[in-house]
Order: sequence, then C-alpha cells, then structure tokens
Amino acid sequence: MRLPTMEQLSELHARLILDKQDIEQRLDHNGHYGLDTGWKSNNSDLTTIDNHPADAGTDMFERSKDIALLEQEELHLNRIDAALEAFQNGTYGSCIVCKEPIPYERLAAIPDCLYCLDHAPRQELTYNRPIEEETIQLPYGYSSEKAYTGWAGFDGEDAWQIVEQWGSSDSPAMSGNPEATDYAHIGSASEENDGFVEQLESFVATDITGRHVSIIHNSQYKRYMESEEGDHHLEQDS
Repeated sequence: MRLPTMEQLSELHARLILDKQDIEQRLDHNGHYGLDTGWKSNNSDLTTIDNHPADAGTDMFERSKDIALLEQEELHLNRIDAALEAFQNGTYGSCIVCKEPIPYERLAAIPDCLYCLDHAPRQELTYNRPIEEETIQLPYGYSSEKAYTGWAGFDGEDAWQIVEQWGSSDSPAMSGNPEATDYAHIGSASEENDGFVEQLESFVATDITGRHVSIIHNSQYKRYMESEEGDHHLEQDS
C-alpha cells in the first residue's frame, strides 16, 4: 500500500478546491439546473390543465431530472467540503471509521474519499418490489407466450402477432426464423397454423353431408407429405 507524500497531498488539496469552484460556477451559470425559476416561467402555457397532458408530462419529467442532477451536485459539494475540513483537521488520508491510512491510488481516483475500501458505504441496488405487484396482473393477463399452462386466452404475444402481420422494420436476414427466405415468413409466429390445429384439417374436405371426403392439394398438403406423415396409397384408394 502506497501512502501519499506531502507533495501528493498538496496536489489533492488543489484538485478539491478546483472541483468545488467548477461545480459552484456551473450551478450559478445554469441557475441550479433551472430550478432558480418557477415551472410556469419556463413555458408559455396559461395553465397546467390544458389540452396537451403529454406536454405537461414531458415538463414534469424534465423537472424531475433537473432535481436529481442538482441533488448529485450538492452531494458532491458536501463530500468536497468534508474532505477540505479533514485537511484542516489533519485527518485527511485516514479512514474516519478505522483510522487506517487510505492508499494514494484510492485518493487519486476519488479525492473527496474519507473511507477505506472496507468501510466505504455500500450503494447496493435493492431487489425489493412494491407489494402492489403481488395483486396487479400484467396487461392481457399472462403475456409471456403462454408461460402458465392451462391458460389459452388472448395475450400480449397474440396482440403482437396480429400487429406484426402488417409489417415491421425487420428483414429476412434479421429474422429469428432460420427458414425465412422472404417477407412472408419473417414473423415470430409465421409458421403457426392459422385457422386450424393439425395440418390435415387444412386440406381434408367433405361435402355438405360429410360422407364424401376429398383432398385439396395445397401447400399444407405438400408439407404434410414431405414430412412423411401421410401415405399416398391411402389417398389413391379413397
């Protein structure tokens, strides 16, 4: 572990002062991310309740983003002030928890650092989800390609397949279907049977009485025979 020399400490102190001045100048020039003025001063609407709620939503999103950016800058300033105060107290370069020296490499990367690596506050993402998600279902109920067995209703997958038939920006080269050679077969469910379950239901026909059976030699019939599911001799005998 390499400890900082007096010259390196002097350089770190100068960096902290420059960083503090830079942040304060930026906040002054941009009006604290526009928060020095009211929300109504930044738009020409006479009221927030107008005929364009999407515009108000956009303004609200931008306002929230400015608040988050300002909070980050203020947090950075507080950390710099705490580091400069540690310089005045003669404790800079030592962990405020265990009092052990902080390596120079860590101080050079984070000049406002006051903790060693072992005692640095952890910023871990939480995986806790809102309690409401236990009762609120996704749109269309289950929308993950019939992930739940026994449920065969109209879901998000079915909705996308219908919309996808009208075209998308995909091409046969980008299709997930390895057999796609033209735009008619690039859909995510282009090979699914449409209007029937088994292939033979699409080419076996009967008359109105249901007694006389005939075979329609369509593409499904050809595919059925090529897959060796059918027997040509049975057709000739019928």
